[in-house]
Amino acid sequence: MQNNVLILDFGSQYTQLIARRVRELNIYCEIHPYNNLPENISDFKAVILSGSPFSVRAEDAPHPDLSAIRGNKPLLAVCYGAQYLAHFSGGEVAPSNTREYGRANLSFVQEEEQFFENITKGSQVWMSHSDTIKKLPAGAVRLASTEDVENAAYRIENEQTYAIQFHPEVYHSTDGKQLLENFLIKIADVQPDWTPGSFVDATVAELKEKIGNDKVVLGLSGGVDSTVAAVLLHKAIGENLHCIFVNNGLLRKNEFSAVLEQYEGMGLNVKGVDASARFLDALAGESDPEGKRKIIGKIFIEVFDDEAHKIEDAKWLGQGTIYPDVIESISVNGPSATIKSHHNVGGLPDFMKLKVVEPLRMLFKDEVRRVGASMELDPELLGRHPFPGPGLAIRILGDITPEKVAILQEVDAIFINGLKENGLYNKVWQAGAILLPVQSVGVMGDERTYENCVALRAVESTDGMTADWVNLPYEFLQKTSNAIINRVKGVNRVVYDISSKPPATIEWE
Repeated sequence: MQNNVLILDFGSQYTQLIARRVRELNIYCEIHPYNNLPENISDFKAVILSGSPFSVRAEDAPHPDLSAIRGNKPLLAVCYGAQYLAHFSGGEVAPSNTREYGRANLSFVQEEEQFFENITKGSQVWMSHSDTIKKLPAGAVRLASTEDVENAAYRIENEQTYAIQFHPEVYHSTDGKQLLENFLIKIADVQPDWTPGSFVDATVAELKEKIGNDKVVLGLSGGVDSTVAAVLLHKAIGENLHCIFVNNGLLRKNEFSAVLEQYEGMGLNVKGVDASARFLDALAGESDPEGKRKIIGKIFIEVFDDEAHKIEDAKWLGQGTIYPDVIESISVNGPSATIKSHHNVGGLPDFMKLKVVEPLRMLFKDEVRRVGASMELDPELLGRHPFPGPGLAIRILGDITPEKVAILQEVDAIFINGLKENGLYNKVWQAGAILLPVQSVGVMGDERTYENCVALRAVESTDGMTADWVNLPYEFLQKTSNAIINRVKGVNRVVYDISSKPPATIEWE
């Protein structure tokens, strides 16, 4: 039996956080929809039920078949999961008089319970529900309460089944990690042996067996995900990995040559293809964001296909797909509404007839960086900010011209280099500049100007799903604004974007 944990997703906004907290304990876990259980249940040593936006009293409430799990495996039910066990096992769930949302403190903790070991009365927890458990299910023992929630936690006698009405996965639950550790390591006896090093060893061995002597072609972007995927594949198959780095004319200033130079020292078999004119010609006159993405995707496929055909007997397509993309595609409600088209190589058409290999498909972004660090990749490369696949095309609002690209490359270089020079780059998750379709009046010297406005954007985040704007020092913003206006011809106004995600997105298009 492997040391795996199964998380059943009922649609909670926090489900991915549960997985992240479990993995912080060096325990491997997977998220599956409640209505699509994996066939290999025996491979999992413990199960966690997530929260949900549904009420267990609703007719369309998620109703999983837990017969193969409950009583057979250690089970932790969180929020909706706790109410589900109560509602369908002889307990009572009713609407709460007041919506129980936000911080609360444990007012009672059952003594000598392994589940609450090293967690004391007064510990802060995070509530998020409108129903509450009025009566515990058959065979249940109350383990904890808050001032407003009598049955904040319980267990079922003669089973390794535990349930809580709060969320241990959010940072506001101060002892949440301890609670998960108590359940998974002390009660379920799951071994914390999933480390970056063990992931590399297992993945390289799996890739060797899967690919054999076949050739793999991989589209490098210069970013963290595709680079770490390339290094893993290189460890497994060496020179049989053929990497292609395409310049779409929308990269940062001097990025094409700089990235190729960086790869030279890594021993990777990389070919650089400068197709910038081809991309810019195809984009001429297109202003719609989705239109721009589709043009870039189409041209990329054509260029990539041209180059892939030059590699004799290539059988596999390597991709840097990571776990949030996988989770999105198998979510409870199916793939969510399209906010923007994907821009990775995942859209390659059937005519390429390549099998897909995705070494990172079960990792979160921060885990990709830790895996890269364990393989001794350059810290500067691993700390590189995410950069959108369509590049500066979605940071130029409106149509794309070579002149606009040149302006934005200069602005972006001043901003990014300034962050690095002032020790701010590593405090920011992602940063960039946006060229706005706005011209404003200005005065430069004794002359009136009517030139472009640019917006600067810097956010802090863990994985890009949510993000807050970074409160950069006024002195830095003042210095950067002056440098941009004085050194970039065509720009006379600089603004700073202070919107968070949600409701805004990180990129403007």
